[in-house]
Amino acid sequence: MTFSEEIKQHALLLGFDACGICRAHDSGEEERYMQWLSDNCQAGMSYMERNIEKRLDPRELVEGAKSIISVALNYYPHQKQPGGVPRFAYYAYGKDYHEVMWSKLKQLFSFIQERYPEAAGRCFSDTAPVLERFWAAQAGLGFVGKNTLLIIPGKGSYFFLGEIILNLELDYDSPVSENCGECTRCLRSCPTGAIERPYRVNANKCISYQTIENKGKISPDIADNLRNNVYGCDICQLVCPWNRVSQPHNTPEFMPSEEFLSLDLKKLLEMDEETYREVFRHSAVKRAKLSGLKRNAVAISKTRYK
Repeated sequence: MTFSEEIKQHALLLGFDACGICRAHDSGEEERYMQWLSDNCQAGMSYMERNIEKRLDPRELVEGAKSIISVALNYYPHQKQPGGVPRFAYYAYGKDYHEVMWSKLKQLFSFIQERYPEAAGRCFSDTAPVLERFWAAQAGLGFVGKNTLLIIPGKGSYFFLGEIILNLELDYDSPVSENCGECTRCLRSCPTGAIERPYRVNANKCISYQTIENKGKISPDIADNLRNNVYGCDICQLVCPWNRVSQPHNTPEFMPSEEFLSLDLKKLLEMDEETYREVFRHSAVKRAKLSGLKRNAVAISKTRYK
């Protein structure tokens, strides 16, 4: 067994659902990315405009980088919210994924350094300017779908992604051959038209952006089409045929609490700061703050779609 195979085997032992490796190099995505920025598709996410060189080439982010180890961790829920209540995206059901992913990535990196003390690098999980879906595809985990999410054949798209970028030469995987084919269900199903064309999402129109990252008012044309989504949105994943095979995760930290599952519109509208901190103490929902969550709940209460 090669060391690269040992790394992948240990990643699975740590609970990751997939692991692949690719060479660190210039992504070649500059033209596409700069056009996306030029068209203001990043909306208010100004951080997308910074550190562009590092985002496009991981060797600028991690000195001496030679390899990228990409991992995926399933978050598809065992138990879902009851019907009719304001919906949270599945990824926000349990503990903040940053904490869970970071812990597992550090353990994987420690395993590498035990074998090769000279190994140096950094761990990432949505914590730095990394084109994580691009590199996951390069590492053979899956392919980037028309909804811009990574789709793992035979498993679906409900996965958190993480990377270890390091200075070791390893054995590299090849991209998969599968793709979306002629399917356009995600484009046709997005209620706000955020997927403007295959492989391009305009954050200004995206319900996930509007209910999480947007700190101002939600524009009326978006608010009228929230479809009961109070935090994030899974519509483009729910309609994706590749997700028919999605299986519940095996990560205890991602299990939702009873308090979370009992939330309804009335409780959200009346929620105080103390209750908010208790229910979402270790949750990614903290990113929206109580004020943002209430703003979203008010917007939902004004629509007919319940």
